[in-house]
Amino acid sequence: MKLRNVVGGAIGAVGATAVANRVLASRASELEPPLDGTHRTYRWRGFDVAYTEAGDPEDPDLVLFHGVNAAASGHEWRRVFDALAEEYHVIAPDLPGFGRSDRPPLTYSASLYQTFVRDFLVDETDDAVVVASSLVGAYVAAVAEETDASRLVLVCPTATSIPGRRVWVRSLLRAPVVGQAIFNLIISERGIRYFHDDHGYDDMANLDDETVAYEWQTAHQPGARYATASFLSGHLNPDIDLAAVLGDLSIPVTLVWGQEAELPGLETGRELAETADVELVSIGESALLPHVEHSEEFRAVVAGE
Repeated sequence: MKLRNVVGGAIGAVGATAVANRVLASRASELEPPLDGTHRTYRWRGFDVAYTEAGDPEDPDLVLFHGVNAAASGHEWRRVFDALAEEYHVIAPDLPGFGRSDRPPLTYSASLYQTFVRDFLVDETDDAVVVASSLVGAYVAAVAEETDASRLVLVCPTATSIPGRRVWVRSLLRAPVVGQAIFNLIISERGIRYFHDDHGYDDMANLDDETVAYEWQTAHQPGARYATASFLSGHLNPDIDLAAVLGDLSIPVTLVWGQEAELPGLETGRELAETADVELVSIGESALLPHVEHSEEFRAVVAGE
């Protein structure tokens, strides 16, 4: 009798969780474009990869690669996109597995993203200035010599966003019912605000409701948890020595760091810049998103002013 009650309770709990997952999924509408501009699709290895472009095509190309997190998309560049498009032909893709791009249930990896970054730059740009955030900065650095990129601007780049690799975390998050429920807890509106407060923003007054709403929507699109499962389990860390890779590049590199950043902190940025012998610009009163918190200062850094 007791065993039957336990089994019945477990089945009921799973059923209730599945219902809750469906209710949350039903609240998510079709994702709007993350940025104003012309919206196009890049067909890559079976993926439809969405990207936004703006500015005069005759101007120099500038590519904006967003960082990787549970609610990532090209929306990250909303504060600087229009201003940069006044000086550049700006192109901002949603990485495979994120935003408006396809999100199939693959086991996403660092090598997949490095290959995507390389192919996108080769196929869609000429002599581009390449701006990339956090973990994607390491992907860009790893493949830059295989492209004709003219300069890199990397925002708080790191090759070890999540220390170690935990297969069980990836498997748990990919599980159909329980994994979706755990993911839903991580990317609730409260969860989004918590993570931004913990390490994204220096001043939470810079986080507006529109951003939280968009990040919630993008994180609740079908298939959203698969790339995040690889990220949170450490499987998106590239196997490179970032300082050595940057030091070997033959093109100019500028690192941009928020002075209040903690993961990784500014001291890490100073050590990386010194070891690789590249330029470091720190932006005050900002954390991991200096391009959001101080967009005009960041724009000036990109423009070389």
